[in-house]
Amino acid sequence: MQALIQRVSEARVTVDGRVTGAIGPGLLVLLCAERGDDEAVADRLLAKLLKLRIFSDAAGKMNLSVQDVGGGLLIVSQFTLAADTAGGNRPSFTNAAPPELGRHLYEHFVAQARAAHPEVATGEFAADMQVALVNDGPVTIPLRMSAAA
Repeated sequence: MQALIQRVSEARVTVDGRVTGAIGPGLLVLLCAERGDDEAVADRLLAKLLKLRIFSDAAGKMNLSVQDVGGGLLIVSQFTLAADTAGGNRPSFTNAAPPELGRHLYEHFVAQARAAHPEVATGEFAADMQVALVNDGPVTIPLRMSAAA
């Protein structure tokens, strides 16, 4: 399972002209379930995400987590993170989890995030979404967990 995390001053997701999720300062999490992932992998990725120290402390050093600063989480499904571009100019997405598993793991990740963190917003799984954000820093960090990790 992988996530692309962006520290934001604000972010929102729109589907068919309707805002489905929005946050102020916090993390935009683009989340991708891959073949072989399970709930334990999702749980480990969430634990790492919540403790990742990428917010500035009083001295200006990245030393605080999203939980430390009380920031929001905007979690958006993004199967294209599983793209394999090694075989030509058209990406292959065979490494992405099948839709049923991807939905299950996305919903599990969101439910666990809501149980552990006070502000969680989302997009809609498998929808055509427009994501707007103001990247703070900019800070963009990839995270990856696998069953072997």
